[in-house]
Amino acid sequence: MSQRLALFDCDGTLVDGQAGVVNAMEAAFAEAGLPAPDRHLVRRAVGLSLPQAIRMLAPDADEARRIAADAAYRDAFRMAREAGQLVEPLYDGIADLVAALANEGWLLGVATGKSERGLSHCLASHSLTARFVTLQTADHHPSKPHPSMIETALAETGVDPAACVMIGDTQYDMAMAVNAGVRAIGVNWGYHSAEELIEAGAEVVARDPAHLKELLG
Repeated sequence: MSQRLALFDCDGTLVDGQAGVVNAMEAAFAEAGLPAPDRHLVRRAVGLSLPQAIRMLAPDADEARRIAADAAYRDAFRMAREAGQLVEPLYDGIADLVAALANEGWLLGVATGKSERGLSHCLASHSLTARFVTLQTADHHPSKPHPSMIETALAETGVDPAACVMIGDTQYDMAMAVNAGVRAIGVNWGYHSAEELIEAGAEVVARDPAHLKELLG
């Protein structure tokens, strides 16, 4: 059998990182002198690269304040991580799913709006680093839904697009998959609704990790 590649988004798909994101964004906006962002909108922005998320949350801010918020967010997130205050729990069933797919010969990767440092810390904290053979982060790519992350993952693994699936919880993940010409499977335990995922291009939306395993065959 030819190799298959399952690419996972991180926040909202592998882990529930919304608390850390919301807290860091609120601290960043305060530091930059911007009005506090709506928490619901912050969660909606998870998945975008940081500059795009800030632009969405502060559309009327000038570029200098956005740049200040970007730097302040990175500082706030780093300080929370170094202080041991960052909580990014795996969703129930994800560890078993990842192990099962790896044992069945799937190549696994991550395509995320997180930074490389943030993703590395997240995976290491759950002893998952060795499971993933390709890691695509916001440091090296345009924001989702640009297909660059998926295209690079395909190039690194040598997998044909027809044998790749992008798994995520946001419209940005599904649109990125469509733009890259790979399968798109949504999950309904993250930050966007199942209806939004289907509208953005998901062929199906998994109810839980066990259902996702069934969908992947």
